[in-house]
This record gives sequence, C-alpha cells and structure tokens, in this order.
Amino acid sequence: MLKNPGSPGFFYGRTPCIRQLSARGRASCSGTRPVGAFFGKGINHMALRAIIYKAELQIADMDRHYYADHALTIARHPSETDERMMARVLAYALYARDGIAFTKGLFEVDEPEVWVKSLTDEIDLWIDLGQPDDARIRRACGRAKQVVVLCYSSSCEVWWKQIASKLTRFTNLTVLQLPTETSQALAALADAHAVVDAGRQAVGLTGAYDA
Repeated sequence: MLKNPGSPGFFYGRTPCIRQLSARGRASCSGTRPVGAFFGKGINHMALRAIIYKAELQIADMDRHYYADHALTIARHPSETDERMMARVLAYALYARDGIAFTKGLFEVDEPEVWVKSLTDEIDLWIDLGQPDDARIRRACGRAKQVVVLCYSSSCEVWWKQIASKLTRFTNLTVLQLPTETSQALAALADAHAVVDAGRQAVGLTGAYDA
C-alpha cells in the first residue's frame, strides 16, 4: 500500500486471465502475474506542487522471468486521484524491466506516465493512462517501439469502440482495461491508515484490447 505518511504495509497481487480483444474481433487470454510490493513511510512535502511518495516494489513475474526490487519515487500531481496514482504503480509493476521509470506525467503533456528509454534515448516502451484520444495514441506509436494504454474507467469499452478503427494499423499498440472494482480497491490502498493482509488480497486486470 502507499503510505503518506503512515506505518509500513505490504501488498500482494496476482493478475487474473487478461482478455485480448482487437478491433477486428480476435480474442485470447494470457496468464497470471504475481506482484508484491512493500510501501514504507511516505515523504509528504511539496516540490513543484507535487506530493512525493516513496515505495519499495518487489516483483516476481514468473511469466516474464523477471525478479527485482525497485525503489520508487512517485510525484503526485495535485489533481491526481488515488485511483490514478495506484494505476500508475500497477502499470510500472506489470511492465517492469531495466530502464523503466516514471515520467513527469501530468506535469508534462508530451510524456507518458511510465516509459523505458534506451541508452541512445529511443523510447522502447510508452505507457499512458485513462482514455487518450486517437491523435495522441498515433503520435505515441510513431515515437515508441511499444505502446500500452491502461484504461481504468467503466466507460473503457465505449471509448475504445469510438477510436479502434482509427488505430488498426498500429501493431505496437496494446490497450488494457482495469476493472472498476479493482481500480477502486487499489485506490483504497493509498489511504495512510489502510492495512492489507498479503495472503488474502488480489488485484487484477481484465479486458485487453489490441488495435
């Protein structure tokens, strides 16, 4: 859980089967991913009007054979909700690899929320949140090798149906839907007083759309 400030806590989640649905009607299902995270006491101060959180993320992703600890510094924009902030942490955990980093996010509109850049400054991975318009997604697909959009609203399917036909040519695009009940549960973990039993809590993604 995220602490700001408060006593330390532990969060554990395993993502269930992720449904793959494309604009052309194909569907498939991927496996599960265990993710553990220990969030220590947060640092609550203003820097460029941001609230800064500190967290330790412990990842054991057996699907990708990725096992690592990450010390996170999360700058929360004044307008950012608990739900959105925790969606950022989840996106980071799901795609964690060498070089992954949070960007300036809402402080810089030309950057994604999370990215991976190569040593030559090329963007290997671009992760956006919410429901970006098709123009932004097209620009991202042109700039990055892989683009992921994590949508966490109940209206994700409506949004995707409106723009999917405009994005079918982008083979490097994946759109994931985080169920409303899951995003709300994640938001509750940002409460400074929340305590989570690692053995009984699970979070997950459902509904993924490939252009």
